[in-house]
Amino acid sequence: MSRAAALRAERLPLGEPDLRPTFARERAALKRGVWPVAGCDEAGRGPLAGPVVAAAVILDPKRIPRGLDDSKKLTAERREQLYGRICARAEVAVAFASPARIDRDNILRASLWALARAVAALPLKPKLVFVDGRDRIDCCCDCEAVVSGDAIVASIAAASIVAKVTRDRLMARIGAAHPGYGFERHMGYSVPEHFAALDRLGPTVHHRRSFEPVARAWGDPADGAGAAVPSVLPL
Repeated sequence: MSRAAALRAERLPLGEPDLRPTFARERAALKRGVWPVAGCDEAGRGPLAGPVVAAAVILDPKRIPRGLDDSKKLTAERREQLYGRICARAEVAVAFASPARIDRDNILRASLWALARAVAALPLKPKLVFVDGRDRIDCCCDCEAVVSGDAIVASIAAASIVAKVTRDRLMARIGAAHPGYGFERHMGYSVPEHFAALDRLGPTVHHRRSFEPVARAWGDPADGAGAAVPSVLPL
């Protein structure tokens, strides 16, 4: 074992593997003659506000950016750096599930819908898609769900970074349009600052009415508020 690997092992809790994304699954598909291969992931299932952002990425086997990892393990600065490299070296597409669609379909269905739209928007049509999680998506090719895929599969890790950076940038824009909520800091998640803003200012059209804290702040769900939220929010 190398010194670097030994140091990493010392930092890990007993029994927890040192998972790093690799290109192994994509390379195996390429050897079978299955190409292009895409990875897809989403950001924003848990927040009370903002869309779910889905991304699909086809990596170039000869130009894979170094340092790919689950976006949650990376700093914002590192995500931004990798985002630029991914977009410069890979085929990338994004799609959005608006708060209105989330409220209508539920968060799982809306997320899977956005993932399928991202895959469909790729300039190259993949023959195989790896998707993070337990649920496959309805797309035009074979699909394999990979649990913890953003920590295992390089193209899924790349998609997780693209989705996260895209959503964070969008939430910063929403924050600028709705001062006082702090969207640019908490990205719509359930934090004390956000709860306080809901109590003080009430929900915006970007809030998810079907999520209990928002429904409580909104009051009557039949009042028609939020009807103007589009199904796709362009960057």
